[in-house]
Amino acid sequence: MLQGLTGWHFLIILAVILLLFGAAKLPALAKSMGQSARVFKGEIKAMKDDDTPVKTDAGTAASVPAPVTDTRADAGGSAETKP
Repeated sequence: MLQGLTGWHFLIILAVILLLFGAAKLPALAKSMGQSARVFKGEIKAMKDDDTPVKTDAGTAASVPAPVTDTRADAGGSAETKP
């Protein structure tokens, strides 16, 4: 796609970008793009970390405990399940 572009083509593209956005807005645009890339990279790393199982001392994956339900009488519930 970009095999036929020469140095002149890139200079023309740069001039068009400068005309469209203005020289004053380009640093802010570059900063926001850098911040977006940093956030995206951090989210991808967090997703990869979430996918890896946590090892316990026995060497097996740790299980997630089931959520605890409140069945106290003063909490509006009873020992039986609500309909």
